[in-house]
Amino acid sequence: MASPEEPTNLNESSSSPTQPLLSKSYPSPSIDEHLLHSQQSDIDPTQFPQISYNYNPRPFKDLTFLILFLLLCLSTFVFGIFSIANKNPNFSSLSSFSFDPKSSSCVKNSSFNHGAVLNFNGFFLNFDGFSNLNSNNASFVEGVVWVLLITFILSLPMIWGVLLLLKHYTKQIVYVCLPFFIVIPFGVNVYWFVACTLSSSCSDALPLAYRILLMIFVFLVIGVLVWIFMLNWHRIELTINIIGVASDALSRNLGLFGVVPCLKLGLVVFYVPIVVFLVFARFNGKIVGRDHKGVYHCEWKQDSWVPAYYALAILTMLWSATVMFELKAYVTSATIAQWYFSNDDATPKRKIRSSLRNAFGPSAGTICFSGLLVCIVRMVRAAVDSARREDNSGIVNVVLQCMVRVFLAAIDFMNKFTINFAAITGEAYCASARMTYELLRRNLMSPVFVETISSRLLAGIIFVLSAVYAVVVCAILNGVTNLGVTSYWVALLAWLLLIVMLGFFAHLLDNVIDTIYVCYAIDRDRADVSKPDIHHVYVQLPISRSARTPLNV
Repeated sequence: MASPEEPTNLNESSSSPTQPLLSKSYPSPSIDEHLLHSQQSDIDPTQFPQISYNYNPRPFKDLTFLILFLLLCLSTFVFGIFSIANKNPNFSSLSSFSFDPKSSSCVKNSSFNHGAVLNFNGFFLNFDGFSNLNSNNASFVEGVVWVLLITFILSLPMIWGVLLLLKHYTKQIVYVCLPFFIVIPFGVNVYWFVACTLSSSCSDALPLAYRILLMIFVFLVIGVLVWIFMLNWHRIELTINIIGVASDALSRNLGLFGVVPCLKLGLVVFYVPIVVFLVFARFNGKIVGRDHKGVYHCEWKQDSWVPAYYALAILTMLWSATVMFELKAYVTSATIAQWYFSNDDATPKRKIRSSLRNAFGPSAGTICFSGLLVCIVRMVRAAVDSARREDNSGIVNVVLQCMVRVFLAAIDFMNKFTINFAAITGEAYCASARMTYELLRRNLMSPVFVETISSRLLAGIIFVLSAVYAVVVCAILNGVTNLGVTSYWVALLAWLLLIVMLGFFAHLLDNVIDTIYVCYAIDRDRADVSKPDIHHVYVQLPISRSARTPLNV
């Protein structure tokens, strides 16, 4: 294992742009050590504070954003309760109203109730006939329910099995799945071409020339994918080690598998009353008469405050969703960091409890601030994408869209490790962003993501496992049921559900990788080694090239 490096200061280094990690081949350790030690004379040991996990009681930070978030939620619930209490029961019986010229208003017909009863009875008769006509679809619905239920139950041991395999057999799993990244899209491309050629309806709708062009295009995409793999082949071994140590860290903190789903479930429970409020908000209004070409008719007129409430409720839902994602990252980072900076023989107990206490207490404002920034970035990016789909081909529009995208990328770049650092130290959001950048810069570590290919490899592994499971489900359905073509749709739904479940695991593992990277940077800044096995892997990461190597080296 390489010896811990001394902290360095890059305040007087060259201003050339940093390059992403692993974008070049690994430099020799002697050059890295010389580059680090060549700047030791410029370092003031008291210039930067010693960073470590803050076990002490933390002060409240960014309270303004916490108060703003609570006021937004409170306003949504207060006006939602008002919408239920103030609803107009005549909304559902609009068709029974007619315009009365004498009173110049809409009045309810007296014969509506009897007709409604007749129509209601007729509805049941029609419904019975409809159910009889569609009795053949009962087997399809039953098959979907059973397959999704079994998939959900099996996904839990599958996640546990994937974690253990990645912990002990990371290299074997990656190298086994890599060929399927090419084989599966290749097979699907050939299969749809043959199936469409044999099907008369598909071949009539899509001529042979178009089918050949589409197949060639898919093959070109596969070729680009192969080229990307070959270009990044030297990164695979280090990526395997990074995923392996992250899987080991996650296996030592299995409580996260119970807490993180509970946070998502809490978001769903939070959404339920808001959705109910949005439904009842439509009932707030009155029936008024409208003149349409000299003919008066009755229509529903919403109260003027209803559209504003829709905007308020939707904004609350969007912000609460991003807050939940940042809260998940905070709790994961705090839990992993406590394990990282502790001895194996004295691992802190109640790690998750203390992480939740800090997340819902002193750092709640920081999480709300981070969630607000992420929410704004996503809303602006969605607006830019929507504008791009329209016919706005002017040079001014293109330049403005490029500028906005650069600005949004800068915010994402800044926000990458900020919440991880805030979970470790308890600092405010702005202070965490600044200190994270300084921490990584003075240790010659790029603030870019540790290893972007690790996320792509995890996504590929999940895709391969889900695809294999979907093929097995489809084969079983074709063997034991008579669903026919609909079995493909059932297998597709099972594939989507399994991707969602395994995607939760992959995203959690990504958070662990980010946290370990920040913890390793703190160790490097303190010239300490908390976890030697992790240092043995992360020390292989190339240093940032913002500082030039002296020529005599």
